[in-house]
Amino acid sequence: MPSNIVLLTDFGLNDNYVGVMKGVILAIQPHAHIVDLSHSIKPHDVLEGALTLKTAYTYFPKYSIFVCVVDPGVGSKRKPILVATKDYLFLAPDNGVLTPIIDQERTYKIFEIKNDRYLIKPVSHTFHGRDIFSPVAAYLSKGLLPSRFGPRLKSIKRLELPIPVVNRKNRKIVGQVMHIDHFGNLITNIEERDLKGFSDRFHLNIKNSVIRGLCHSYVEVKRGSVLSIIGSAGYLEISVNQGSAAKKLNVKKGERVEISSEIG
Repeated sequence: MPSNIVLLTDFGLNDNYVGVMKGVILAIQPHAHIVDLSHSIKPHDVLEGALTLKTAYTYFPKYSIFVCVVDPGVGSKRKPILVATKDYLFLAPDNGVLTPIIDQERTYKIFEIKNDRYLIKPVSHTFHGRDIFSPVAAYLSKGLLPSRFGPRLKSIKRLELPIPVVNRKNRKIVGQVMHIDHFGNLITNIEERDLKGFSDRFHLNIKNSVIRGLCHSYVEVKRGSVLSIIGSAGYLEISVNQGSAAKKLNVKKGERVEISSEIG
């Protein structure tokens, strides 16, 4: 059975880029099962692409192939790469978008995609999603080994992922808003595990607002009210019941989030 091919891009859906990538895949592997993870990554935002991939890939069946094209350096000397882990395959530009994969997976192999036998020629300087990553994904889905596409690499470029500062002695956590989703939820870089040992009665400060305590569902507060909650990806989120926290609090990505609490 062909593997799932999962697409993650910043292409949007107004142009034909995503459709053309699917056409290339299907021309090589007509039985491919193509899944759209997201095409709404903010243009050129490699960090957002990395975080989206981090919180999603483990929910897919084993041997899924992820094609991650958030590529502001397309046409430059950055390498197209293939990362093979125990359970998954990842195709991407070497710009840091696969940092969470390298961080979370215990064993992996990295290959530079250089064998032009498997590429669409001539390779465009501006659309490697079509000419490099899509055909390679299709051939991988047909059972070709990663080593067929190029030589091994020892390392890849890494992003500096935002990490919260947890100070248990002073009973504080300082983090930031790392993503704003479609609903306007403010997803922070503070994970549920970071709150271990902190009272549920903590105070969360963001911009000019203070949120007290942690909710388990949106309906615990009135419609239009702000709350904090652990989201489905395990991160602390600031939300509004049936509204947008980003608009209500006038907050953008990168905004400082501070938690203070008694230990207990």
